[in-house]
Amino acid sequence: MNRTFQVDLRGVVDLLSHHLYGSPRVYVRELLQNAVDAITARRSADPDAPAVVRIEPPEATGDGTLRVRDTGIGLTEAQVHELLATIGRSAKRDELGFARHEFLGQFGIGLLSCFMVADEIRVSTTARGHPTVRWTGYSDGRYTVETRSGAEAVGTTVTLTPRRGEEHWLAGPTVAELARLYGSLLPVPVLVAGEQVTAGPPAWSAAAGATPAARRAGLIRYAQEALGLAPFDVIELDVPEAGLTGAAFVLPVPVNPAARPGHRVYLKRMLLAEGAEGLLPEWAFFARCVVDSTELRPTASREALYEDGLLEATREALGDQLRGWLVRLAGSDPRRLAEFMNIHHLGVKALALHDDEMLRLVEQWWPMETNVGQLTLAEFRERHGLVRYAATIDEFRQLAAVAAAQGLAVVNGGYTYDSEIIERLPGLNRGSLIERLEPTDLTTRFDALEPATELALRPFLAAAQRALDRLGCEVVIRAFDPAGLPALYLVSRSAAFHGELRATRERVDDVWAGVLEAIAASGPPERPQLVLNHRNPLVRRVTTLTDERMAGLAVEALYGQALLLGYHPIRPADAALLNSSFLGLLERAVGPAAGTIGEE
Repeated sequence: MNRTFQVDLRGVVDLLSHHLYGSPRVYVRELLQNAVDAITARRSADPDAPAVVRIEPPEATGDGTLRVRDTGIGLTEAQVHELLATIGRSAKRDELGFARHEFLGQFGIGLLSCFMVADEIRVSTTARGHPTVRWTGYSDGRYTVETRSGAEAVGTTVTLTPRRGEEHWLAGPTVAELARLYGSLLPVPVLVAGEQVTAGPPAWSAAAGATPAARRAGLIRYAQEALGLAPFDVIELDVPEAGLTGAAFVLPVPVNPAARPGHRVYLKRMLLAEGAEGLLPEWAFFARCVVDSTELRPTASREALYEDGLLEATREALGDQLRGWLVRLAGSDPRRLAEFMNIHHLGVKALALHDDEMLRLVEQWWPMETNVGQLTLAEFRERHGLVRYAATIDEFRQLAAVAAAQGLAVVNGGYTYDSEIIERLPGLNRGSLIERLEPTDLTTRFDALEPATELALRPFLAAAQRALDRLGCEVVIRAFDPAGLPALYLVSRSAAFHGELRATRERVDDVWAGVLEAIAASGPPERPQLVLNHRNPLVRRVTTLTDERMAGLAVEALYGQALLLGYHPIRPADAALLNSSFLGLLERAVGPAAGTIGEE
């Protein structure tokens, strides 16, 4: 048995007017939208019909109400019953329910936004050849309809009686500000208390400037006045499929890449949102857009763009236009490109992760930190052939100076996206060779000791190894540059993995500890190495110590210094060793206690 839903009109009105919209201020936008659509409908049949919207705030009406008058097509009594009294019904759709292209509003709920600021809405409307119809709606869901005989001017007047406590939303200055915000670009004149708030065509339209230079100057002025910024550059935008025109303003200062940028979006020259998201690709966080579209769809609240295939295609097209601007800048003004890269390199590098053109641009123009100075990847590859890189900042800090002394040029790939960009180079140029620097690779560049020297040092090495065995570290002696560096602590990726595995195993419960134990048992773990530099005079003196206790303290001190100089993390056991070796050496330096002062 079929039944009909029972609808609580008071609840529906409350839901739509208080929870669909983000702020009461949108009521002005919805009133302007309905007025402009009514004028559009009338002028489609009569191009010479008058076109003006007049808003009279309470200061002008004198009775505490707000009136919005338009010279639009008006409604008949039947249309009033059908459209104003049926939530979701709109005259702005065709017979199949699809949105009609020429109108701003589509959902038939805009008038309900007025209930956020008013308890009563009166609509007086006259269609050509029909009597005037007066519809009165109340916030509890009731409405009344009455007709008046006699000829009146075609058009509609909406009168709002303010809700107690909301009178400020209907005040003259507030209404003028909101009308200017939402409707300044409308093609229909809008007057608030007799003062026009519409300002003509958009700054990016052909009508705003006959030449590109004139439009650019106008857009820069617009950015300064409307957005409060002096843009680094201006990029005109055009996506015919979306009926979109506008401009992207490149920000003059760095911004957080994680922050989702908001853009000013107009639909058919009515402001949709000042901070619409999702218009540009995520990598283009360095730009803010102001656009007008005739084809993109709004959400029901008209405060955001509807995510569909057209919006996705528009986003890709706008991304291509920003990318094209960067490529043109690289060819025409490298100095300007360098300035841009210094400000917004993260956005370009993010794009380079999946775009070959941007990868070429980064390779050619973005200087990276290396242990032989600041170089672009193209310069580094030209000088050294192989692009050898450290994958983290810590690895680079630990190894850069030592690698340079061994004749190894290394790129710091630890900054955001740098390693991923380097790893993409072979796919861009078949001749590109890359290699991640393994810390233990350095030992192959170090010189081994003479057999006789190595044999003589065996007792010392045994004592040093006993001192560091409890820390899981292997002690070796090599000769390497720079001679001023006494010791180097090297951790291979395998050793680092097993160290993290061991630390994690100590923190988790028994079940997970068993799982990690099984993983650790899959192969013999490599141990970190403390490489003592036999070219260092202090190290050579340490190796001659015959006191095993003193030799152990010296090795522990060298171990601690190597950790600190290499920016390695200090574990509790390492901190305890640093403390004990320092105190032990200090005690040996000052000698045994000789009694208190004053004793003989």
